[in-house]
Amino acid sequence: MFETNTYIERRHRLKKDLQSGIILFLGNDLSPMNYPDNTYPFRQDSSFLYFWGIDLPGLAALIDIDENREILFGCDPTLLETVWTGPQPSLDHYCLKSGLKESAAPDQLEIELKHALEKSRKIHFLPQYRPENLIKFQTLLGIAPSFVNNFVSKSFIRAVVAQRSIKSRQEVEQIESALEITSEMHILAMKRSRPGILEREIVGAMVGLADSSGIAPSYPFIFSVDGQILHNPHHKNIMQTGNIVINDSGAESHLHYASDITRTFPVSGKFTQKQKEIYTVLLNAQLKAIEAIAPGVEYRDVHISTCSQIAAGLKSLGLMKGDVNEAVAAGAHALFMPHGLGHMMGLDVHDMEDLGEDYVGYTDTIRRSRQFGTAHLRLARTLEPGFVLTVEPGIYFIPGLIDQWKAQGKFENFIDYDKIEDYRDFGGIRIEDNVLVHDKGRRVLGVPIAKTVEEVEALSSQNL
Repeated sequence: MFETNTYIERRHRLKKDLQSGIILFLGNDLSPMNYPDNTYPFRQDSSFLYFWGIDLPGLAALIDIDENREILFGCDPTLLETVWTGPQPSLDHYCLKSGLKESAAPDQLEIELKHALEKSRKIHFLPQYRPENLIKFQTLLGIAPSFVNNFVSKSFIRAVVAQRSIKSRQEVEQIESALEITSEMHILAMKRSRPGILEREIVGAMVGLADSSGIAPSYPFIFSVDGQILHNPHHKNIMQTGNIVINDSGAESHLHYASDITRTFPVSGKFTQKQKEIYTVLLNAQLKAIEAIAPGVEYRDVHISTCSQIAAGLKSLGLMKGDVNEAVAAGAHALFMPHGLGHMMGLDVHDMEDLGEDYVGYTDTIRRSRQFGTAHLRLARTLEPGFVLTVEPGIYFIPGLIDQWKAQGKFENFIDYDKIEDYRDFGGIRIEDNVLVHDKGRRVLGVPIAKTVEEVEALSSQNL
């Protein structure tokens, strides 16, 4: 946990922002894999962690703004439970560390909320994503699970987003500690990958490295020679000479702050000429995107500028044609980059996405595009000091999408479909870094991880 005052100050600001009513937090429970005592690894709700800091299952918390009360609901471990788990700190121990003076048994939460409902008091709660918590609302507030998220507090969401978007020095340190392990994972992957090795062997080694450091992956790893499948969940391919691999992987810090890094490298230790040309186009675009990050800049503009950089590079290789800016305005570039440039990052790898992406990445005046590709931009809003975000452009050759657009004659004035046939089996590439926005510009977080052609080839050829 952070220092006690951190949690006290966060809750104080939350009360000030919401002004009145009751604020309800439901922590996460253990979730069984196949029977109650065999559970998935526990992960606390990120907003619960942010405001209370207590990383235990079976908790709930309540802030009564009008009566200036803050209550944690939970139980001390029973003697029988400690037979299996060993001695555990008391609930009072965690209350002290979180700056709380009041705790109660779990069944008291229903009583507190019943009294509030009888007085028609406003009860603020956030969107729920765990089925068991959705079900709890039936008992606590009389709302059927399928309707719970229709009654969330928008003012609560906005207040949480406003706080969690700005990372403190301690939070940035946590992200960078996660990046230390992530760097080791990526170096390991480049060094160990070679023709004839299964993807899952490398993934297993990276997960093992995180586990041995006492931390968990921050999301399921994307590690594949089929880089054109953007979120490929499989690791079943045998890597072959001539393949390039996308490695999109990250770890959580001990306090659950995420890292999110992508590197692309050649299995055989050396890029082919085509791979090197496409990689160079992407790397130049990614570096210029990072340079453009500063307070007051709309990230949507950085996204569009990066797409133009990629389109210009692809035009130089004969894959696109015509006016580059017109091509991007029309959306022709999305054949090659159908996703957004990046997203916020913090306690979640896609920070606060459970609260609603439009609350996090957009505003009342900066609204989501409906254009294919740009519509998938998760962060478009004006950047502020304290934001931590990803910069992750990609270039992909997706056969199904190519065939569909070609059959429709889509953007024929901007795309050379005959030339693209030479790249049909190329796959995809992506390069991603995590960047802090500060008063004077930006800083790439973590130790540098090889990404120039020369650096990547040097690392990935070491074990050949």
